[in-house]
Amino acid sequence: MKIIFKIFILFFLFICTFTQMVSAEDVYKVTSFNYDTSNSFILLTVPDTIEEPVLKSIKVVKMENPTRAYFDINSAVLTTPKQDWSFTANGLKQVIVSQFSTNPDVVRVVMYFDDDFDLNNVHFYRIKNNIIIKFKDINTCQNDYFQNIYRDDHASASDFYEYLTMTTPETPHDEVVSQIQEAFNTQHTSKKDLKLNTKYYIDSITPKQNAVLLNGFGSITIEKPMILTNPLRIVYDIPNTLVKGDIRNTEYKIGDYDSVKIGQFSVNKARIVITTNDVNKYIPVISSDNQSLLIANSDKLGNYNLFSNISNMISYSTEKIDDQTSSMTLAFTAPVVHGINRTNEELTMFLYNVQSYNENDFLAAFKDTAFANAQISLIPKIGLKLTIPLEQNSLVNTFLGADGKALKIIVKAPKKQTAVTEPSVPPPPTQPKPQGKGIRKVVIDAGHGGSDYGAIRNDINEKDITLDVAKQVRDMLVKKGYIVQMTRDGDEYVSLQDRVAISENFEPDIFVSIHVNSSTGTEASGVETHYYHQESLMLAQTLHASLASAIDTKNRGLFKSKFYVINHTTDPAILMEIGFISNDKERAELNGSARKKATAKAIVEGVENYFDQIK
Repeated sequence: MKIIFKIFILFFLFICTFTQMVSAEDVYKVTSFNYDTSNSFILLTVPDTIEEPVLKSIKVVKMENPTRAYFDINSAVLTTPKQDWSFTANGLKQVIVSQFSTNPDVVRVVMYFDDDFDLNNVHFYRIKNNIIIKFKDINTCQNDYFQNIYRDDHASASDFYEYLTMTTPETPHDEVVSQIQEAFNTQHTSKKDLKLNTKYYIDSITPKQNAVLLNGFGSITIEKPMILTNPLRIVYDIPNTLVKGDIRNTEYKIGDYDSVKIGQFSVNKARIVITTNDVNKYIPVISSDNQSLLIANSDKLGNYNLFSNISNMISYSTEKIDDQTSSMTLAFTAPVVHGINRTNEELTMFLYNVQSYNENDFLAAFKDTAFANAQISLIPKIGLKLTIPLEQNSLVNTFLGADGKALKIIVKAPKKQTAVTEPSVPPPPTQPKPQGKGIRKVVIDAGHGGSDYGAIRNDINEKDITLDVAKQVRDMLVKKGYIVQMTRDGDEYVSLQDRVAISENFEPDIFVSIHVNSSTGTEASGVETHYYHQESLMLAQTLHASLASAIDTKNRGLFKSKFYVINHTTDPAILMEIGFISNDKERAELNGSARKKATAKAIVEGVENYFDQIK
């Protein structure tokens, strides 16, 4: 009997362990949430990594004190932080999505209501594994939930994409569901795996006279534009975005001399390029529901009907987040349509459907704050213009309230530089300081040298390539009137500390270090640019954009890296990896005169573009 009992216990333990193993494998990952203000629904994105559908049916449990209802998603984990939405109308108070437990894995969605709320006003839909919670007659969400509309940064920890499997779903029973189906399945009629970003999908582009209209589904964030030359053009990037395949890389005329093209710049970033001589006049205009984007020549905006409702600015508040960072929040009576123009000296926001504000309240709210110099002026027949002066190298983010009735602007001032201790090793003699306003000083750092060969492949040395390119950059810059200091101009060893000392003693406007990349394999190729301090980000963005567009190789993007020379210099500093010496094809190109010259020319063009933008 004891033996039978032991066998039973062992069998029971085996079944429990096996069940846990199966459960551990079959876990649904909730990868994102989106609240759609225009259609009043919450979308929970769950990729199809498991054949069994998540939530074959939804079991809602009602509770009291406080009045609420919840449902659970079993065998599920959140891959994003807990989400909390607060509402102010029609009986719905709050919706919270959180990881209820981890053993077992349960995601819980809790909805808080007024006592007399009718739960029948909440409907649930499922498109594949994406869960939709739709609310009837509820479209007012409090402004403490904001969506990032504009950012200076070209890379963020919030950037992501997911592997999804797309198929033609079941026939939907609701117009909203139909719209989602159409947006995500227009070009995918059969089952296939693809990389799909979970934040925004652009499904149409409409060229207009001196403007282009982009429509899609999700939430738009647009980055600070870049201005490139030869030909002159302005570039806008939209992170976390997938572009519909059949609208990519087609050039559309939007004027006698202007044209636009949209492409999938990387797996999770869309790029809009407008070729025009009026690069400083184009601005992005965001719809009140954050679903559409119009990029237009600001002088021609009177030709377009940008809004159908009138709004007024009714409240003003500010918050000091830390020693460098402050926020301004503006609230309105109706959803606001706004445009953004970011220069190095200021941020300008055009509030196209806003007719009035209280000047005394505005001035009082921001007196003695980081926004004390902000000004509002009237644009006849259009709306208001808000202008916020900025320190050079400030970092700006703007946000739109979930109901479109609030704008939040967060400004992070540049970190104040501290005095630099004189190096123990005296630096080499430098060129004299420039006399006169407007002369630019540049340090060019050729990586490695002397006994430090850098990466070596087939008897080709990194130190030789970097020096050759650096000299060409120097010569081109000098011809254009720049004062240039090389950290080395021959095959000599210079320590990292001495390179920093040379730069600090020279007091340049910028520091550019040139290197060649390498990998243990032979497949990797492409160019990438590194920065460390936030003040160096704009320099990295501008020079990398120039290099990536000029060289026919993979664009590996920007990286925030703690390399010694760009960490210890106090001026804007970047390190550029101009190609892979470990790749047979790229090594041959890097060792050739054509690639070296093209690289040097692209770096010089980037330097000029950078200084043009900070005038």
